[in-house]
Amino acid sequence: MNLPTQTTNLSFDLILEIVTKFYDTATFDVMIGYHFRGIDDFQSHLPRIASFWQLQLTGKIDQKNELPFDLINVHRPLKVKLGEMNRWVVLFEQNLKTFNLEKTDFDLWMSKVNLFQEKLKSGLSL
Repeated sequence: MNLPTQTTNLSFDLILEIVTKFYDTATFDVMIGYHFRGIDDFQSHLPRIASFWQLQLTGKIDQKNELPFDLINVHRPLKVKLGEMNRWVVLFEQNLKTFNLEKTDFDLWMSKVNLFQEKLKSGLSL
């Protein structure tokens, strides 16, 4: 499955590193951390999350067994609030800024983050 995307230098390993660092921070965030702490063995989900981002950012996926992704239905039971979604975006952007990404890669990440923020807002009725 290939999705249209920009040319990027983002490897799966770098995406996994970014995702892992983000959730290392987000898990202990006072506003949104409880969502992640409540998931049994959340660390084992990180490669799947990284595969999701790899597909979104590069149009390719190394781990085809990770498909399909069902963003809305996976998040619906969490009962995410609008402020929590906004906090997630702020933390994600702060996390990305700690990496030495090309501007085009940073902008690509943020365009996808903002797209999924809008999809989740509408799909979860936030």
